[in-house]
Amino acid sequence: MEFAPVLDMTIVVSSHLSVQAPAHKLGTSNFMKNSRLPRSVFVLLAALAAIYFWSNYAQLPDVVASHFNARGVPNGWQTKSMFFTFFVGAVGIAWLVGFGVPGLISNMPTALINLPHKEYWLAPERRAETLAFLNRSFAWFGCAALVLILFTFDYAVQSNLYPGHRPDPGHIWYVVVGFSAFVALWIIRLTMYFARTPTQNVRS
Repeated sequence: MEFAPVLDMTIVVSSHLSVQAPAHKLGTSNFMKNSRLPRSVFVLLAALAAIYFWSNYAQLPDVVASHFNARGVPNGWQTKSMFFTFFVGAVGIAWLVGFGVPGLISNMPTALINLPHKEYWLAPERRAETLAFLNRSFAWFGCAALVLILFTFDYAVQSNLYPGHRPDPGHIWYVVVGFSAFVALWIIRLTMYFARTPTQNVRS
């Protein structure tokens, strides 16, 4: 049993980033609903991962290979309890980045938010819409980070379960490259969204 189907989620994540933010103003209830899909995706993936890794926990040796070089050869080891502690911590960090950071931003005063043209984007009549866009963007980033984490830890699990037939390390590199491309597009999307105001677009 492998976690390879999770790779499909990166396609879903990328497709949602390409959707233009709605022009109408969003109320508080819509602001919360805006992250419902990525939040559900995150929780579903985390739950499936918990079931999957728990089903393999007893089959793993007490000390597992937890770090590998570029060719997939293990060069670091941990107890399996510590290994899964790190896994839970990594998932927690992905959740914090995807859902905790935008929540923190939404409660910060405007003066403390570093955003291009923030006087425009954080004006009272646009603040909810702007925060909704950030909320959605960070939520999908958290999902993408979770996908990377799942593939990385699954590689280690498969390598320990089948040391004589380890997975192809090239698969991990594909995931890393895909995540890097996602991050680049994510940054470009945010930069382009906030770099210019609609007023500037009309004048240019």
